[in-house]
Amino acid sequence: MASNLPIPLPPRTPTPPPDDPPSAPSNSSRLDAQDKDSLSPLVDSFPPQRGSLNTADPNRLSPTRASFTLSPSDNVPQNSQGDNGSAGPFNFKTTTMAKSPVVKSNIGQRRGHKYKHSSISHQIFLEPPPRAPLALPNSLPIPTFKECRTSMSKDQKTRFWWSVCHMFVAAYTLWSAHGSLAMTALSHLILFDSLGALLCVSVDVLSNFEVWKRSSVRHPFGLERAEVLAGFAMCVLLLFMGMDLISHNLQHFLESSGHEPHHSHAHERVSVGSVDVTALLAISSTLISAIGLKNHGRIGKAMRFGYIESLPSVLSNPSHFLTLSCSTLLLLLPLVSVRLYNWLDVLLSSTISISMCVIGVRLVKTLGSMLLMSYSGPGVKDVIRDIEADPCVFGVDDARFWQVHYGLCMANLKLRVSGSEENLIRLRERISSLIRNRLGGGYGSGGQRWEVSLQFTIEKS
Repeated sequence: MASNLPIPLPPRTPTPPPDDPPSAPSNSSRLDAQDKDSLSPLVDSFPPQRGSLNTADPNRLSPTRASFTLSPSDNVPQNSQGDNGSAGPFNFKTTTMAKSPVVKSNIGQRRGHKYKHSSISHQIFLEPPPRAPLALPNSLPIPTFKECRTSMSKDQKTRFWWSVCHMFVAAYTLWSAHGSLAMTALSHLILFDSLGALLCVSVDVLSNFEVWKRSSVRHPFGLERAEVLAGFAMCVLLLFMGMDLISHNLQHFLESSGHEPHHSHAHERVSVGSVDVTALLAISSTLISAIGLKNHGRIGKAMRFGYIESLPSVLSNPSHFLTLSCSTLLLLLPLVSVRLYNWLDVLLSSTISISMCVIGVRLVKTLGSMLLMSYSGPGVKDVIRDIEADPCVFGVDDARFWQVHYGLCMANLKLRVSGSEENLIRLRERISSLIRNRLGGGYGSGGQRWEVSLQFTIEKS
């Protein structure tokens, strides 16, 4: 029985459409090939109307028939169905494959997958929590020279022109030295004082702007540290001027001992019994700059010379003390004889040059440590000893004292303590007041401002 069954034919492989589209037939052949009875009303090629459906036909709704449809398209004529394809539930269209590859244009589009907006990444890449804005600005505008000039008040302009006049006094003192070593040394001191007066005026003008004192991310302590840098440069200049005077004195000593001088020194002096006008100009200009401009005021507080601290405010500054004492002695030199004048001139010049080197070295050390964020003042060991003596303190793990600029110092301490909360609050206040009184000079003394931060590690007793 099985051998009598017909052998099924293998499925036919569909033939792909030709590359070249078939040419459209001519009108005559199209009319010949068209069925004559295709438009005849007697032929059942039209779909039945909705009102004349044959309800008795059991295959009326069969999907195998071409007339199967339940949509309102039953009223659409046959020619519209021919445009959209064959009538039926599946209306396919024949498409022709393109011979050239499809090129996708993505010019101006962003490549890559946006992980942030993918459905899976919502569970992996979470949005960061919103941060509060920084209390400090990133940076503040630095004033230009034109802005500084327009912001100067009348008093600041007067002080500026006085500092320029102070420089002219230094130049006149050097010009009128007449080979006197002491007068040459005095001109160097007046030049240093005039530069300090100009620096004081510049600081006063820059304090008109917000960037000078307000902190920012770029300048955490404002621009006040620029004053420390300028003072450091002035101190280096003072040190080199002192060394130059020492070499000049040695050269003069060798010339007076019998060696031939490279150039002659005509040591002319003021006539006996007369007043040296140059010395009077030096004294008056120094006093005006010291009292009116507070010249070298912050530098004098940073140096802390113990030998002259008990003197009045002007003389307690080592730079003013050196300039005024030298000018006063030059006023007295015309009262002595010529031979004694030469010895006193050399001795006074040597003393001034050595003092300039000593003050320069002391200032370079003090301001250099300030630029390196360290504190070089006295009293730190005594403060730590008093803190360790407190009964609530077990020990001091770390203590850092450092100075930012002339008016701000900071103290950071890490302590091991024990006691109740009230005792710890009282201990915090006591340590802060101890540091401010010992190192800052106390309230109202005009010393440095101290900011104290304490970290307590509570020990179990």
